[in-house]
Amino acid sequence: MMFQNFKNNSVRSAILCCGFVLTAQVHAEQSVTVYAAASLTNAMTDLDHLFEKQNKLAVKTSYAGSSTLAKQIEAGAPADVFISADEQWMNYLQNKKLIQSNKRVNLLGNRLVLISPKSKPIKIKMDKSFDPSTAFQGKICTGDTKSVPVGKYGKQALTSLGWWQKLAPRLVETEDVRAALNFVARGECQLGIVYATDAAISKDVTVVGVFPISTHTPIVYPLGLVQNNPQSVAFYQFLQGKQANAVFKKYGFTVLLPAQ
Repeated sequence: MMFQNFKNNSVRSAILCCGFVLTAQVHAEQSVTVYAAASLTNAMTDLDHLFEKQNKLAVKTSYAGSSTLAKQIEAGAPADVFISADEQWMNYLQNKKLIQSNKRVNLLGNRLVLISPKSKPIKIKMDKSFDPSTAFQGKICTGDTKSVPVGKYGKQALTSLGWWQKLAPRLVETEDVRAALNFVARGECQLGIVYATDAAISKDVTVVGVFPISTHTPIVYPLGLVQNNPQSVAFYQFLQGKQANAVFKKYGFTVLLPAQ
């Protein structure tokens, strides 16, 4: 009898364990993994919490330079949704058939600005007639000009203004826009090229110039669906809705789509 009770208890324990494992697996599946450009960190953090509260689904978001994220997705990283800070890296993944071709939209716009430490503002005139190399002595930083969107926009703008040759030797290139922002905030770079939305969230920097739109490719943030499952589609649609629009506008982004 004791053996029979022990056997029954063992069976019940095994069933309970299996139940816990299955529940954990189901719970793990009920989540959305988002890869988003670093400049979206603050807005997406708010939106992740809002979506989780309304849908009872966990959102796991990774932030980095768009180039880094695209390469990770190409290598098999488990992203469900991707938001790039330029069209090139979304095109890169779509050409490799890693983005759902009919599930891609241009979601947001931004502006490119020149910043300096708030405690040591630098006077800059955003004009071809101005020589910025005489206005400061230290370094200027932005994202990697070969791969990170803000760096590519920045190089275009500096070249258009005729400033590139003079400033290139003093350039510090970073892995993403937030790294460039932090260099300026700490005073390690005297100037930085970042997005207007990044400058707005730091109390330690000040905008000393806004690059004319004509000096660079329009700043566009495309949103793409990587995995076509119910959770991913729900989050993809949520980012195009009225609540998401309000949050993006709160952080200074231009919303390019009417709310769905």
